[in-house]
Amino acid sequence: VYDLRSDRELVRLYDDEMDSCVTSVSFSQSGRGLFVAYDDTNVLVWDVLKANRCGILAGHDARVSCLATSPDGFGLATASWDSMIKIWA
Repeated sequence: VYDLRSDRELVRLYDDEMDSCVTSVSFSQSGRGLFVAYDDTNVLVWDVLKANRCGILAGHDARVSCLATSPDGFGLATASWDSMIKIWA
């Protein structure tokens, strides 16, 4: 996570258990949460302030290729190579 205003890296988010590539990212409405899609079927939820993983969204059968948060911050949509779009609320 990079702060454009101060021109410096704030934190690196990684999980030693993950060896998959990142396919998509999206911040929560508050900016504290970061949703990261991987090509192994999972979406990890990161707490940017604490720099730790706070959740995992599992439910696709193939690579999650993209994701988006809703404008009101109450939903997340994920799309996968399994031809499914899932809405997480």
